[in-house]
Amino acid sequence: MRYRLRGLALHAVLVVALLVFMFPFVWTIIMASNSTADIYRFPPKFTFGSQFDDNVRHVLENVAFFQSMANTAVVAVSTTLLVLFFDSLAAFTFAKFRFPGRNALFVVLLATMLLPAQLAAVPQFQTMALLGWVGSLKALIIPGAANAFGIFWMRQYFQNSIHDELVEAATLDGCGFLRVYWHVALPSARPALAFLGIFTFVASWNDYMWPLIVLTNPDHLTLQVALSTLNRSHGVDYSMVMTGALMAMVPLVVVFGIFARQFIKGATEGAIRG
Repeated sequence: MRYRLRGLALHAVLVVALLVFMFPFVWTIIMASNSTADIYRFPPKFTFGSQFDDNVRHVLENVAFFQSMANTAVVAVSTTLLVLFFDSLAAFTFAKFRFPGRNALFVVLLATMLLPAQLAAVPQFQTMALLGWVGSLKALIIPGAANAFGIFWMRQYFQNSIHDELVEAATLDGCGFLRVYWHVALPSARPALAFLGIFTFVASWNDYMWPLIVLTNPDHLTLQVALSTLNRSHGVDYSMVMTGALMAMVPLVVVFGIFARQFIKGATEGAIRG
């Protein structure tokens, strides 16, 4: 009986936590389906409205939504693929190969994680200006092609999931570095790659500060920057803003739904092994 009560209490806590975490998403849908006047009403309206179609039409009229979404998709997919390749390659090198200065270089790499991203904005913009990339999507893709977190994450995974004997056996069989990486390391790291891929995709999709700084061409605006133009100085149509945010959220939900199993598996294994 005691264990049954404990189980019921645990499920009750989980249900409450689920409701708390789902409330912002549900509230976004409620605001997106009502008018701004309904949002300002007191007491607040907690029911779904009938204005969603009108709000969607207003978003499409005020923002080049699908063009901005295409730009964002190009940046997010390209960045994710590059991060998966470069971070896993560097992590495999750090994890399974010894070379002079390996530990010192890895410490320097970890130290970069302590620095705020805002500190790199000015020198990064100057670099993009020298290359002539200001205003283009390359200024978003190339600087995000690798990151310290991804290397650290994959290195920890490779250290625990791939035994040194397996690497030595593949080397004795005539496999070079890239063949060992491609045929031995990557197949065993699929959960970790899925986690890193979704993490990178979501971060790139939602990035706002750097695209706002470097994108000067209106045709190359990403979705978050384009949606920010809905916040007008003379007044904010919150129903339209929430509708745009909800529309921008749909691709992320689809991506997470497709890769959720691998994402959770990778996060769980990383937590257990870390």
